[in-house]
Amino acid sequence: MLPPRRLLNAQEALKNFPSLVAEVLPPRAASKPIEIWFQDEARVGQQGSITYLWAPRGSRPPAVRDNRHDSVWRFGAVCPERAVGAAIIMPAVNCEAMAEHLVEISGQFCPSAHAVVVCDAAGWHQRGERLPVPDNVSLLPLPSYSPECNPTENVWQYLRSNQLSTRVWDSYDAMLADCASAGNDLIANPDRIRSIAARTRATVGT
Repeated sequence: MLPPRRLLNAQEALKNFPSLVAEVLPPRAASKPIEIWFQDEARVGQQGSITYLWAPRGSRPPAVRDNRHDSVWRFGAVCPERAVGAAIIMPAVNCEAMAEHLVEISGQFCPSAHAVVVCDAAGWHQRGERLPVPDNVSLLPLPSYSPECNPTENVWQYLRSNQLSTRVWDSYDAMLADCASAGNDLIANPDRIRSIAARTRATVGT
C-alpha cells in the first residue's frame, strides 16, 4: 500500500488532470489535437538491480550480478492513446540530454498536434536557457511524491524484468545494444505499450 501522502497526491493529480493540462497549453495550441506523452529516465548498468524470478516455493535460485559500475541512461516516453514511443540512450542525465529527447519526441507525434509531456520535477526537466523546448511541446510537471501517475515507471519495470536484468555486460557498447534492442522490441508492440501505460483518467478527450 502507498504511504498516505503519496496516495493522496497521486489521486489528486489524476482527478485534476484535464485542468493541469489546460494550464500548461500555450495559445498556439488552441484548436489543435492534444497528445499526452509520459516521460522519464532510467539507469541501466553493470551493477543493476535484481528482479523477481519464477522458482519453486522455498528455493533460492542463483542470479548473476555484475559488481562493476559502468552504465547508460535510457530516456523514454510513451503516448498510450496512440501506443507509440520515443527513446534515446545517453551517457548522463542533464538538460542537454533532455533537450535531445524532447526533439526526438516532437518528431514522433502527428505534425498537426501539440504534445503535453508529463514528467517529474527533476532539475533537468525545468524549462530555461539550458532546456529549450520545441514549439509543439509543453511540459507538465507531476506533483511531488506521485510517481504512480507516470506509467513510464511501469515501462522500466517491464523492460528490467524481461530483458535488462540478471545480465553481465562486458562493454559499454554491449549495454547500448541491449538497451536499444529492448526499447525497439517494446515500440514494435503497440498492444504492450497500451496495456502497460494506459491510464483512463490521464486523458483530455481531444
